[in-house]
Amino acid sequence: MKRREFIALLSGVAAQPFHARAQQATLPVIGYLSSRSLKNSKDIVAAFHQGLSEKGYVEGRNVLIQYRFAAGHLDGLSSLASDLVQRNVNVIVATGGTSSVLAVKPITTSIPIVFAMGGDPVGLGVVESLARPTGNVTGVNFLVNGLAPKEIELLHELLPSASLIGFLGATNDPNLLPDIRELEEAAAALSKKLVVVKAGTDDELDSAFAALANQRVSALFVQVGPFFGDRFPKIADLAIRQALPTISGLKDFAVNGGLLSYGTSITDANRQLGVYTGLVLQGTAPANLPVVQSARFELVINLRTAKALRLAIPSTLLARADEIIE
Repeated sequence: MKRREFIALLSGVAAQPFHARAQQATLPVIGYLSSRSLKNSKDIVAAFHQGLSEKGYVEGRNVLIQYRFAAGHLDGLSSLASDLVQRNVNVIVATGGTSSVLAVKPITTSIPIVFAMGGDPVGLGVVESLARPTGNVTGVNFLVNGLAPKEIELLHELLPSASLIGFLGATNDPNLLPDIRELEEAAAALSKKLVVVKAGTDDELDSAFAALANQRVSALFVQVGPFFGDRFPKIADLAIRQALPTISGLKDFAVNGGLLSYGTSITDANRQLGVYTGLVLQGTAPANLPVVQSARFELVINLRTAKALRLAIPSTLLARADEIIE
């Protein structure tokens, strides 16, 4: 921070009435840790605030929030998490991807942690069980992962003759191997083969699409994760250039140009995250809050993208859509 900005900041603090500053100092503080970027988090932050308000908490009035966004740089999550722990916040919210809770869980056993994640909380060692999480961690599992059979089925309905399905995975995502295994099984059940490509940088993303073109895949499954979240428009553009129909597990994907998305509502999951955070602030121990499994699913179809791909969407698929982007 520049000296002039620092002096201005101090002046602003000094100008506040003493009683207002004293009141702020006594308010509980939430540490908000996300592997996504601020730009790509507006809807889920708003949903989180809605859930908090359902338990009577409004930022700046009776609770403070310290935000930390990794913007898809997963290797920086541990330092952001450590910073929040050192500030001794009252509760840490870990969202934006499975990596957030995996970064903060080993650092503290005393500060309550409330997560929203799409991976398997038990399989990844975040909690011992969904019904009895134990320890200082609980949260919301919004089932973005685990939906491979349904998503492959949707691609099959769209392109029944397609034999090669591509999978674009994020190199450092903790869900990568489980997702690959799940998709391979789902594809094999429909007599299809899965072609796996990975990316962790923008250059690797371009190379991944070149590899998909070389192998002549017919459709593409895009993994959910913070690295791809900020790059959905680029991924959609690359796919359209290759006339490649796509599907992913987040509504944001279809909103940003992907053809299909199918998964649980991430905004509803983050509203529930806010509710659970409010309960912890009110004194409920995380061990006494079973992990919520968000079950509000949504199928979104982008007809603009279908037109760009010169692809007719079956009427049976359109009839089941929760939202159609025209």
